[in-house]
Amino acid sequence: MSGARGIMQADREKRLQTQDAEAGQDGRRSPSADAPPNLRLTIQMVLIARRWRSLLDEQLRPLGQSSARMETMSAIAHAPASSQQIELAKRLGVEAATVTRMLDSLEAEGLVERLADPSDRRAKHIKLTKTGEAALAEVTAIAERLRNHLLEGIAPSSIDKANAFLARLLSRLDEDLPSEREAGKDLVID
Repeated sequence: MSGARGIMQADREKRLQTQDAEAGQDGRRSPSADAPPNLRLTIQMVLIARRWRSLLDEQLRPLGQSSARMETMSAIAHAPASSQQIELAKRLGVEAATVTRMLDSLEAEGLVERLADPSDRRAKHIKLTKTGEAALAEVTAIAERLRNHLLEGIAPSSIDKANAFLARLLSRLDEDLPSEREAGKDLVID
């Protein structure tokens, strides 16, 4: 086992032991085992997101990075050239003040720059610097390695089905949940 992979495995085993100890004597890791399927689903989505973010943050911390910083830099990198801070906040689903603080930090480290909008003095366009592009490439490589490890052995067709299902849920959330009439329809995953 390589050094980094060995460390990751040891960290994972330690987390699982802690989770087992916290779960109680019956070894259940989730208090939702007896819950209705729809409740279990939402609990598991929350737990997966938290655990993924925690694992990713753990791996990015030695670089002075985090998943939040990675998400911000990635959103900037993939945004139209003239994107402003408010658009970035909307894309990330966070408050404008949160983006401002993050950008202050990234700018202080030379990872992003704010450029004046020639048509609006109050507005700033955001772009990654060369240093920011390199930092994003580094953190993205770590995330990709973790993602590949997590999804190893899962059939691409299963991943496609899960993606379709989650995209539908995300769309519903983006639309402020479906109407009562639509909510009565079953969402079938083949």
